[in-house]
Amino acid sequence: MRTALAFPTVLFSFTLLVVIGFWLLALMGGVSAHGHAGHGGHGGHAGHGGHGGHGEIGSHHDGHGHGGEGLLAAAGLDGVPVTVVLSLLTAVAWFVSLAGSELLDDAGAHGPVRVLLAIVVLAVALVGSWSVTWLMVRPLRRLFPEVRPPSRQDFVGSLCVIRTGRVGTDFGQAEVTAPDGSSAVVQVRQTGEDTFASGSTALLYEYEPAGEFFWVAPFDPIT
Repeated sequence: MRTALAFPTVLFSFTLLVVIGFWLLALMGGVSAHGHAGHGGHGGHAGHGGHGGHGEIGSHHDGHGHGGEGLLAAAGLDGVPVTVVLSLLTAVAWFVSLAGSELLDDAGAHGPVRVLLAIVVLAVALVGSWSVTWLMVRPLRRLFPEVRPPSRQDFVGSLCVIRTGRVGTDFGQAEVTAPDGSSAVVQVRQTGEDTFASGSTALLYEYEPAGEFFWVAPFDPIT
């Protein structure tokens, strides 16, 4: 206990307690392994309106590599949930620093020499935690396959229902239903002279990222 609360182990001891508390909550269903509140509702498909209603698809960014995730990727620790990586880093660093501190106690190091050696132990713990975690992340990645986030491109090839009185090169809206059953109102345009009545069925055949709208063509379902 004294070693766990002494430098440098103490730097990781309290973090380890937080990690243990987190995983206890995860086991009880309070949080997920990804750090989100457990048993909560999942986000809509590409910005659909929530609570079963219809929503206008807003601006959607598919960018990756937020601050922390970018750092982990640069360190070669990406591909698994951040919580798993941080837990491994903390646990390994704590164990290495504890073992190193015990060796210093057994060697009877004191005073400035003990401080210098403790700093060396800290450096070894940090490097060792990264090395071990890097090795463990490799096989763990197979358990966490990358899931592509929802995109408006997913709607291309889908049928929609026109919700405006006309569809032209500058105006038009339609309602489209995602595979998960949720629906959204999207902006649609056409290049021809086809007449679209409100409530008619059309095909979303191409997405225009610059204008954030879909090109549509008439579609007569087989009856």
